[in-house]
Amino acid sequence: MATEIERKFLVRDGSWRAAAQPGTAYRQGYFAGLERCSVRVRIGDGRARLNIKGATLGIERCEYEYPIPLGDAEEMLARCCTTPLVEKTRYRVPYGAHVWEIDVFEGDNRGLVVAEIELAHRDEAFERPAWLGEEVSDDPRYYNVNLVTHPFKDW
Repeated sequence: MATEIERKFLVRDGSWRAAAQPGTAYRQGYFAGLERCSVRVRIGDGRARLNIKGATLGIERCEYEYPIPLGDAEEMLARCCTTPLVEKTRYRVPYGAHVWEIDVFEGDNRGLVVAEIELAHRDEAFERPAWLGEEVSDDPRYYNVNLVTHPFKDW
């Protein structure tokens, strides 16, 4: 089984941008009505992927991801996914022994900026950059799948 161990934090300020690699714009949509998992279609960098994640709260979840044809993904986003789509630019920021992913959201989630770090195990130590804010790993409002039905602009 594929397992993702990921912690999610708010971002205090824009000082992370000085070390950021060029960002990738993503459009992603979710299929509705699934209780035990989320199914997402994502397009970014001219490629498309289908992703399935367990619906467990917390930092550890099962995750599966597969490449799919770009045309199929475009059609799924337009015809099958709940709207509005999640739109964001993801930046990669090396810090210490890890690479952080900073998501800057657009559309109905404009103003939301979160940092994610993937870990090899639950208790793995990592350096916390000065721009790192409050941890929100256990807060379901910050899960991308929930930003579709409860966007940041409505909080």
